[in-house]
Amino acid sequence: MRAILTAILAIAASVMLATPAYAGDGYVGDVAAGAKVFENNCATCHAGGNNAIVSSQTLKQEALEQYLFNYRLEHNVEAIEYQVANGRGAMPAFQGRIRDKDIADVAAYVKSQSESGWPE
Repeated sequence: MRAILTAILAIAASVMLATPAYAGDGYVGDVAAGAKVFENNCATCHAGGNNAIVSSQTLKQEALEQYLFNYRLEHNVEAIEYQVANGRGAMPAFQGRIRDKDIADVAAYVKSQSESGWPE
């Protein structure tokens, strides 16, 4: 009986740990942690909220509203998470390359920076 209970708990724990940590699932990204994820994974192409590959598609507020699917004026952080996870165009997909929590954290950071204005 104890072995069965242990197995059930192990399965439940693995399912919870495998669940994406997206804001839509109740997790709200940590901006400070997202800054570190950004520096380690995104800053090469997006330093200062710019875009080294496609200069018009920056991470600045106006560009996110124009180019990011489902972001619009509501500043939907899930739209940023989706972009980071799945990539598009020249941007690679990061799902499976970084943790789901890191995706939520970096999305929170990008949203925060875009709303306050990226430092030059």
